[in-house]
This record gives sequence, structure tokens and C-alpha cells, in this order.
Amino acid sequence: MQLSFEPGAFRCGRLAAEFADEWVELVAAARLREGAARSYLTAVKVLLAHVDATMPDAAAASLARGEPDLQRVVADWVRVLPSQRRPGSRTPGWHAGRVRALIARRMEHPGRSVAAGWQGWVDGAVGVRRGSSSELDEFSRADKKKLIRAALVARRATTARIRRGRALAAGGTDPERGGWLAVENLLWALWSDSGACEQIPDRLPPAAQFPAALHKLAPGGVWHSKRHLVQFLLAELFVTALDLHAYRILLMAATGRAPEEITGLTEDDLEFGPHGVTITFTKGRAQVRRRQTFTAESDEAGTLHPAGSRLDAAEIVAELLELNRPLARLAGISPVPLFLRVSRPGAALVARLLTRSRGYAFTDWLRLHGVTVSGPADIRRLRKSTKVEKAIAFRGRISDIADDHSEKTFRGHYAHGTTLRVIAGEVITAAQHRWLDTALAGPTVLDENAAQSLADPQTATVLGLDPAEVEALRSGQLNMGVTDCTDPFASPFGRPGQLCPVAPLRCLECRNAFVLPSNLPQLLLFAEHLQKLALRLTPTHFHTLWGQSRTNLDEVLSSRTAAELAEARRQIAEDGIVLVLPAATRVEFDA
Repeated sequence: MQLSFEPGAFRCGRLAAEFADEWVELVAAARLREGAARSYLTAVKVLLAHVDATMPDAAAASLARGEPDLQRVVADWVRVLPSQRRPGSRTPGWHAGRVRALIARRMEHPGRSVAAGWQGWVDGAVGVRRGSSSELDEFSRADKKKLIRAALVARRATTARIRRGRALAAGGTDPERGGWLAVENLLWALWSDSGACEQIPDRLPPAAQFPAALHKLAPGGVWHSKRHLVQFLLAELFVTALDLHAYRILLMAATGRAPEEITGLTEDDLEFGPHGVTITFTKGRAQVRRRQTFTAESDEAGTLHPAGSRLDAAEIVAELLELNRPLARLAGISPVPLFLRVSRPGAALVARLLTRSRGYAFTDWLRLHGVTVSGPADIRRLRKSTKVEKAIAFRGRISDIADDHSEKTFRGHYAHGTTLRVIAGEVITAAQHRWLDTALAGPTVLDENAAQSLADPQTATVLGLDPAEVEALRSGQLNMGVTDCTDPFASPFGRPGQLCPVAPLRCLECRNAFVLPSNLPQLLLFAEHLQKLALRLTPTHFHTLWGQSRTNLDEVLSSRTAAELAEARRQIAEDGIVLVLPAATRVEFDA
């Protein structure tokens, strides 16, 4: 880890040394990665700079002493932190929290004293808001296809280049015997000895004296320095930082996992079987380890990425192991990390993938391969694209989508995406249309003339009836009590094939219903019962249960003439007609 902390660089050297002790031990004990270790170091340096600038007697400042009053200075630092960042930034909260963690760690050390007043500050609120981040949107479907297509091409080129270089190295010999100006001998030296990248520049003549065979290898036809030649030769044998971006894209698309879970894999996390590989993923921020199996024959893993060349997670990780195992052997690294890169001469031979290093970032890989994407060029958006595809596959069931984190995390980090918003809007719109159609679709009302014309095939066709349904309506076979029904086994209120469970109470809200002149007596009786029910229920309750039925019923009755209504009432009185309702409804009506 290339990080350093020089307490002597600050006036408050004693305080800096105290924080340096805690930082060094925390990095070693927690095995922090470089990014996490750097974040603690940055927070401490920001605090120490504030102490130097605002405390006259900064040289005497110490966590172990009550005088000078360091707590007041730290409280003032926490207060002004937000003003040094953009509104809503999360950095002030991170800085304050990490400094507090280091102080709390020092308080737990039996051999290190801390002033008593710090206990309250450590136990209390940190004193600054956490802030908020601007969540990334997912890659569009088209952008994701372009990324995967370019990554597949880059992967094939990387594999071909390295295998060609290793085959050439196998034909070489020790440069001490075969000469230092033969390409195959230089490759042999680099393949056999981890120290060769420091020896080769010392053994080679100046670049201007290179033979033509060496100059032909240069991208521009001429080598300007021995260092560039060594870098080229290393890339012929081992994976470079830019090469790893393609594998990271492919593995993220094949597995659906986050970038940190992919780049942190080692050979100990892989368990190969006859039909695929089981991978143990570690998510550092959540401190969670999960195992997931990816089969080589099944297409299940391929359903969450664009169509095209199949992404086989087992094949990709096996290839990475093959490419990186010699590099790990030379550097003495075990277990073999999947994401190793060869370093430039003068530094360590190998290092983990540093995606933000100048010239090796994801944006540099995109530029190199001519890939343009809409929105920020951030690899994390690929993970969000997978989450969107999962949401589509599982029809929005959060419990299934959030299978590798909490539902709260899904709502906070993934549910805001553009695609999910569109899907949610479509679901809401469809639901609204469904209920509006159900509410507004009432029965078909036929007067006397229309009922008589049912025998005409043209009229029946306009009404959507076949001859058998017309005959059943005319003979009363489809009478449901209050109305007739064209198909009581296709009710919008029940399952297909089930006899309508709400007839005749909801017939006036059903598109299958037909109101014939013969139904008028039952309709009048039903209107009287609704009137009595309206007196027994609260207006809100009545409107919720019966409002639409009453509206449709009033519309039907208003379309009848006074003579028709009078004739229907006469039939009720003379024939003793009663309302035909299921026995269960009497509890509601008569209780």
C-alpha cells in the first residue's frame, strides 16, 4: 500500500503522532484496502491542518491532555466542515466519523491515556449531517450492449496477445547466453525472473542503438526509451490494468454483482465443478459473504444481459486464473487474485487493479475502444442495469430483486432508476385503466324494440352475441335476477371458469350484463333496497360499496318511460314479485 503519514509535517506534531499510531494499527488490524485507509488518513490530515491554523499552542495539543482545550477546536472543526464542501456533501460526515472512530479506538487501548472529556463526544452525536449523494442511473440497454460487445472483443485480443507472447518466450533462452537484443530472450527473462524488469534496462544499449527487429515492435516504429520497451514486453506476457476492465465488465454482466465483489475475488473464492463454478462474493461495505453457483450449460445466468455471445462466468474466471497464475507465482502472492496487473518498471511487479489511476481508468478504457455512453462513465451503472433487468424479470417483487442486499438498500440505491420509474408508471396506469374500465363499464340496456330485434343476425353481431346466446337471453336461461348475463363463467370479478361470485349484487357494474324490459320489476325492487341500505350506512361507506351500482341503476331507470315504470310496478303488486337475492345478503340488508 503506497500511503505514508509524516507527523512532523504539522505543528501539532504530538497530536499527529497519536493519530498516526491509531491509523497504522487500524489499517493492519482491519486489513483495510488502500481506498479505505486513504479516507481515514485524509480525514486526520484535514483535522490537523485546522488545528495548526486555529490553535496558537498547537505544538502542545494532545488527546491525553485537557489543556490546551483540544475538544473545543475539534468541535469548531466539525462545525465548519460543511462550509468547505458543496451543499449536501457526504464528505464532512465521513471526516468527522472517521476521526471519532480513531479517538474511540485510542480510548480502548489500555496503555494510552485520553482526557476524560472525550468520552461524551465519542458517545454523542457526531455533530454534522450525513449529507446525501446523487444516485447514478443505470446504463441504457443500448449502452450495455456496446460495453459487452467491446469487452468481448478486448478479451479475445488480450488472450491472443498473451498466449502469443508466452509462446515466443518459451522459444527463448537466457539472454546471458543468447543475447540481450533478441525479443524472445527478453521475454524469457521476464517470464522466468521477477527481477528481470530492473536488469534489462541496465543490459540494453541506448534506445537509438536498438536493432530494427526491436524497433518494429514499437507502436510508432521507434522506441524512445528502454522503459517503454520493458513495459511493452511485460504486456506481452501478463495482464495490464486496461485489460482487466474488459473482464470486470463481462463478470459483472454474467453474475450481476457489484464492482467491489468482482475485483476482490481470489482463487480461494472459486469452487469449480463438473457443470460450472461456485463463487463466494464478499461485499466489504456490508461485511457480507454470499455463495452463488453459475452453470456452464444452463442459460439462467444469461437471461439478465443482452443477447449475443453467451457470458459464461465459469469460463471467464478460469481464463483469468490461467492468465494471472504465473504473475502471482513470480510475485509470491497466494492465493491468486483474479484481478492482478503488471506494474511499470521501477515499482512492484504486480498490484491490484487501480481503476482511478491516471491513464488506466474506466474512462480511458472506453476512449481506447471507441465506446461512448450517455451519462456518467461509471462502472457501477452496469450493476444497476442488472438490477433493473431483475425487476423486470420478477415483475417488481422487491423480495426477489433484493436477494443480495436488504430491501431498504434496493429502495435507496436502485428503485430510482429511469427504467424502473417508467415500469412503475406503466403499472400504475394499467391498474388505473383496469379499475376505471371496471367502474365505468355498465350493462347493455335494451328497450322493447331492441329486444325484439335480437332475432336479426346483424343486430346480434353488433351486440357481440352469437345465435345461441340470443336464444338463451330470449328464453330467460341467462337471467341472474336483477339482469341477464351473456357469460356468467367469464366474470370480471372472479377467476376464469368460475361462476360469477357477486351476481346479482354487482351485475349493474358488469359489462357482461344485459338489461331487458323483463328485468324492470327486479330493478325497481333493487332500487328500493338500495334506498333502505343508504339510510343504514354512513354516506362514505354506502358510496364505497354501492355508489357505482346506484349510479348505473339510476341511469337505467331514467331511460324508461313513465308507462313502462307503471307497468312494472303493477306486475310487482299483482304477481307478488320479490327481489331475488342470495340468502347471505339478507344479513346486510335486514339486520
